Amino acid sequence: MPSWFVYLLECRGGRIYTGIATDVERRYAEHLAGKGARFTRAWPPERVLARFRYPDRAAASRAEHAIKKLSPARKRALCLQAEPP
Repeated sequence: MPSWFVYLLECRGGRIYTGIATDVERRYAEHLAGKGARFTRAWPPERVLARFRYPDRAAASRAEHAIKKLSPARKRALCLQAEPP
């Protein structure tokens, strides 16, 4: 069973996008191609800030929800604790 990841992208204008995927590189490429979320079509991603591994989709979804509630400054601080992108 594949691992799930919560990933954070730095987007144009310093905005931060948070999402989940089993393959962060593939999903990032989709965002770059304009096939990602509406948010990343409006503010294209510039780089992957961080990724966090979870054992299943449910755990990743719960973590994504919690991270989305954080301020941009707290999200950036969280990125310092992540696996290398």
